[in-house]
Amino acid sequence: MSKSMKLLTKMATVVLATTALLVTAPAQAQSIQSISDLLNDIRNNSAEVDAQNREREAKFQAQANQRSSLLAEARQQQRQLESRANAVRGQLAANDNRIAELNSELEAATGEFKDVFGISRNKATEFKSLLDNSIITAEYPNRIALLDDIATSPGLPTPAKLNGFYELLLDEIRAQREVKTFSAKVANMNGGEPTDVVRVGAFAIFTEDGGQFLNYTPTSKRKGQLALSPPKRPLGGAPAKAAKNVANASPGEVVVAPIDPTRGTLVATFDRYPTMRERVNQGGWIGMLIIILLAVGVIFGILNILRLFAVSSSVRAQKRKSTPGKNPLGRIMAAYEKVKNRDGEVVELALDEAILKESPKLERGLSLLKLGAGIAPLMGLLGTVTGMIKTFQAMTIFGTGDAQKMASGISEALVTTMLGLIAAIPLLILHSFCASLARGVQSTLEEQSAGIVARHVEEGRGA
Repeated sequence: MSKSMKLLTKMATVVLATTALLVTAPAQAQSIQSISDLLNDIRNNSAEVDAQNREREAKFQAQANQRSSLLAEARQQQRQLESRANAVRGQLAANDNRIAELNSELEAATGEFKDVFGISRNKATEFKSLLDNSIITAEYPNRIALLDDIATSPGLPTPAKLNGFYELLLDEIRAQREVKTFSAKVANMNGGEPTDVVRVGAFAIFTEDGGQFLNYTPTSKRKGQLALSPPKRPLGGAPAKAAKNVANASPGEVVVAPIDPTRGTLVATFDRYPTMRERVNQGGWIGMLIIILLAVGVIFGILNILRLFAVSSSVRAQKRKSTPGKNPLGRIMAAYEKVKNRDGEVVELALDEAILKESPKLERGLSLLKLGAGIAPLMGLLGTVTGMIKTFQAMTIFGTGDAQKMASGISEALVTTMLGLIAAIPLLILHSFCASLARGVQSTLEEQSAGIVARHVEEGRGA
């Protein structure tokens, strides 16, 4: 068999296999009827694939050329920037040398005045801090600018600036002895409009209308806030009254003015003092229980006192009547009426029995008052224990370096002890007063009973 026949045989085998695989192919593939058609189709497909590959290669080559162009452009820019950076470095070095030369010339020109002006800068810095914390700056807010210029300027201060420094010293001394009214904006007051305030030297500042003390915030701590602001808790009492007297005083009138020697620090500390309600809240739930016990005990004691007063009054009124009434003495007289025909011993026993029946009614509630007076200090002691436990827990977690972490437990311990004692004292007084009234009524009943027995015995002997 020749080579051409073998090749034809192989091609026939391929065609047969391809024909079997193309049974389910699309209609275009089913149109192939011979080996020649198949070869032509393969040649056409190969030509299309070659064209697509050449198109892709052309695109890849164009992109490669574009990237090479961009890379060359970037390298050119890098060289230009490096050249510019070298020029800037040279200029910076030249400027540094020039600055060093100028500093040397300045130091040489300063000469003997260098130490003098160094002292003036230091004093300007110290005086600036003093003025910044002075209440007087609320009236003259721009006076610190000159001191800031002297303190931070690298050059020598001019004579005009030094004279201004001297004048600021005199102005501060002069303003410290003034009682002056001026307008200034106060935070959260008057809708942002200026408010008339009164300044007593550098020691106190308050509103002219109402005498409300104000807090002054230095420039270094304001953070965008106004220099003057009302305290969270207005200061009352004698200081507020004195402030009103100063605000309402006539020119030349001598009045007592409030003075804060700490220049506002003492007034600001009043914001941190807790009110009575806040102190009570520090006692926690135990403190609230003690207050409830006190309130209930006081109400019960007062009602018991009123009841005993009414009983005592009715007993005193019954002493002047012969007809038994609805009161303890009247009930004893009624008991006598039942046994007045019996002998003296029976009458005495009957009256003693009637007195014994009246005693519990008179002593009603006294044991509860006594119990409340005894429980209140014990509850305070319980609060002390729980407060100290909280304190020790805070010490265990945070250590002993932060006293504020331990303050809550200590406050609860002390406040509950105080509340317990405060509750026990009035309850003991009420118990003692009620017991005294009850004993007074019982003594009256015993005296009247003894008199009735004595009269009964005398009447029996006379009969």
